[in-house]
Amino acid sequence: MLKIAMTSVYVDDEERAHAFYTDVLGFRTRTDLDLGEARFITVAAPGQDVELLLEPGDSPLAEQYRKGLREAGLPCIVLGVDNLAGEYERLSGLGVRFTQPPTEQGPVLTAVLDDTVGNLVQLTQPLG
Repeated sequence: MLKIAMTSVYVDDEERAHAFYTDVLGFRTRTDLDLGEARFITVAAPGQDVELLLEPGDSPLAEQYRKGLREAGLPCIVLGVDNLAGEYERLSGLGVRFTQPPTEQGPVLTAVLDDTVGNLVQLTQPLG
């Protein structure tokens, strides 16, 4: 059986991304290797196996991809939460900027935040 082991998100500053995803969002560092020109940093949500690679986003392809997503208002990743209202309050209190407050969208409640390193991230909670 196949399963997702790792996925990546392009970031414009690996160190700032690492701090945001760990200190603010609460992910845990899985790998942090200095490769000279860049670092290989992965984080994961507590209790989950899937790792998120904080990928340097300075290549022309990455820059075009991130710019396109951002201009369209689309998130680069969707994170599930059990209590969106609570996370919205907690993260807002930490200074996180939301581009969309909690909003019902059919069977889910969603909010979109700016991860400070060039991306929009959607939080989602199933309703009912």
